[in-house]
Amino acid sequence: MAKEFIKKIIHKFVPDPEAIKQHKSLQFLGDRLKSPNLWHINRRSINAAVAIGLFFAWAPTPTQMAFAAAGAVYFRANLLISVALVWVTNPITMPPLFYFSYRVGLWFSGRPSPADDFVFSIEGLWSGLGDVIGPFLLGCLILGLMCSLAGYIGMDSFWRYQVNKKWAERKQKRTSQSG
Repeated sequence: MAKEFIKKIIHKFVPDPEAIKQHKSLQFLGDRLKSPNLWHINRRSINAAVAIGLFFAWAPTPTQMAFAAAGAVYFRANLLISVALVWVTNPITMPPLFYFSYRVGLWFSGRPSPADDFVFSIEGLWSGLGDVIGPFLLGCLILGLMCSLAGYIGMDSFWRYQVNKKWAERKQKRTSQSG
């Protein structure tokens, strides 16, 4: 019952693959847009989609979903999962996650925090932006790479665990039926 409900929701919100393949503005993607991995759930496409989505979740741009979609098409990963995982960073989670990214960038660059002598004013904001943007972008890149790698390895491990579990259940069922 729950499976059918989830399928209905997915079909309601996910665009039709054929409509996307025929869309005039997407024809520049060529044959990559016709890859079945963009729409199917298999180990390779899901692992890659998780990695792509988590990487672009750390991209500090309003076009994260477009970048994730382009990455999914380029690497032939599941398009829906790549785009959906970008929402790990959303308007509620962005401030703490991006502040953490800034702190990670500071730590990796070995720079002290310039916020200690910061004076809140328009001039202070503009002059402080140069001190903040470098560590922030470095932190975003580092965390994007780390989360992407962790997501890929984690999803691959989970997938392998599930497959091994199913095989063990089948083997147990066969031995109990024959014995």
